[in-house]
Amino acid sequence: MSTTLENFEHRLVKPGDVNIHAVIGGEGPPLVLLHGWPQTWWEWRKVMPELRKRHTVIALDLRGAGYSDSPETGYDKATMADDVHGAMQALGFQRYDVCGHDIGAMVALALAFKHRDAVTHLAILDAPLPGWSQWEANLADPKVWHFAFHMKRDLPERLIQGREFDYVSTFFSDRTFNHGAFEHEDIEVFARAMTQPGKTRGGLEWYRAFPTDHANGLGWKRNPLTIPVLALGGEHRYGVRMVSMLQEFATNVSGGSIADCAHWVPEERPLELTRALLDFLGSERIS
Repeated sequence: MSTTLENFEHRLVKPGDVNIHAVIGGEGPPLVLLHGWPQTWWEWRKVMPELRKRHTVIALDLRGAGYSDSPETGYDKATMADDVHGAMQALGFQRYDVCGHDIGAMVALALAFKHRDAVTHLAILDAPLPGWSQWEANLADPKVWHFAFHMKRDLPERLIQGREFDYVSTFFSDRTFNHGAFEHEDIEVFARAMTQPGKTRGGLEWYRAFPTDHANGLGWKRNPLTIPVLALGGEHRYGVRMVSMLQEFATNVSGGSIADCAHWVPEERPLELTRALLDFLGSERIS
């Protein structure tokens, strides 16, 4: 299956020591999209064509994923946020909107705190955030059993190798309400991406950095964000809890729950997400 979209181009930028892969298209205010695990920029394929009509859309592969580099270190979300900011500057964007899902949401939150003068609007989709008051309690949720597994050093790489499709497909199935959201070929895209050298390890390092991320989050929330924040969760996953979660980090939060949706918001309910993002970004600029 081709991982290209009409009217989008692929670029590779190096905002430091790490090459970051970007997919860019559209016109208007820049909006950077940050994917989660076990995904790549391809997570956003269903929303990018409509978003590009009103925004310059930049979908990145995070450090450790897709066509971006997978270095030995730097997987705390503050460092990954610096990757994103550096990539946006290298592409010519000094100020921009951000939308992140899953671990991409953790990076997006770190980005908003670390680069307050650059991030103008922040959208967070269905993810527990390090620094959240319920972070430790959330670790007991059976749905996040993989947090501890992925944080284990070396063993997950051994067990996943050669079984990437089985692991990824089960991961999607267990966290999906709308099971028509994923084509077999889409799952193959993500599984193949994980088989590339360094990519399984790179993605797992995102989890191994969680203790650092949680400590950073607890510090950042002492000086809450004042930019507009949109918090959305799937009805059958974090749902409306996303709003109260983000209110611990920011003073201007809106959002809620997306019906008939679980964790994979951009793929399960792309139309509803696109409308919510365009309304959020447009109305906030007009007001």
